[in-house]
Amino acid sequence: MEKNMELSLLLDFYGELLSEKVRRATELYYNDDLSLSEVAEDMGITRQGVRDLIKRAEGNLYGYEQKLGLYERFLEMQKGLGSLKESLVKAKSLLDNNTGRSEIDKEISGMIDLVDELIREDRR
Repeated sequence: MEKNMELSLLLDFYGELLSEKVRRATELYYNDDLSLSEVAEDMGITRQGVRDLIKRAEGNLYGYEQKLGLYERFLEMQKGLGSLKESLVKAKSLLDNNTGRSEIDKEISGMIDLVDELIREDRR
């Protein structure tokens, strides 16, 4: 399941770089969850032909990711946003509980540092 999700996301990032036929077969297989036989019937080619198209797409997608790294950047951004949300929830809790100002300042400073880090990562 994890690999299917990863390939589906890689297809979202790099699918336009694939030929129409390769992209269509891969989208039907990974995004629409059709079997190789169902994709073959839909596209009017053999099951083996579909498998070959999908394997070609997988190789190309991983190659694009290795060179461009958009998926990895996306994962890092998601991780950073999750951390930022945790900090915001904690800061809100501190405010709700009237905890000392220094604790709130510390949380906000941490959020600012995290945002700065995400911005630096995004510029790479």
